[in-house]
Amino acid sequence: MTAHKGIVLDANILLRAAFGQRVRHILRKYEDQVRFYTPDVSYRDAQKYVVTISEQRQLDSGLALSVLGQMAALVEQVDQALYEQFEHLSRERIDRRDPDDWPVVAVALLLELPIWTEDQDFFGTGIATWTTDRVELYLQKS
Repeated sequence: MTAHKGIVLDANILLRAAFGQRVRHILRKYEDQVRFYTPDVSYRDAQKYVVTISEQRQLDSGLALSVLGQMAALVEQVDQALYEQFEHLSRERIDRRDPDDWPVVAVALLLELPIWTEDQDFFGTGIATWTTDRVELYLQKS
């Protein structure tokens, strides 16, 4: 169990940080009180999707990648070597919804933390989930 208050971010939250202001504001507001985590693969996925989304929206992908890079200073990437021991259990919990999301579940199980996501695939996994419109209720509790 972790000694600090923390939360695990899904890749979609990282993308929201790259393209919007709300998530960035929340990360910065609570950076001194809360530890933010994401699986290493989620950060790599976010980098890949930033380019795709930027092209679709006709935005500067370099700028969005730069913002995502700044968020890396606030969100700790958890190496797969640390969470892979939870792969089987994680897949049992998420496989019917989205098997690609098992690393997020694994990090949440490893650190015994809730997940910040907009993805309903995490609901019903037995792990608390928070969406952006409600996450501050969790983050501001001491």
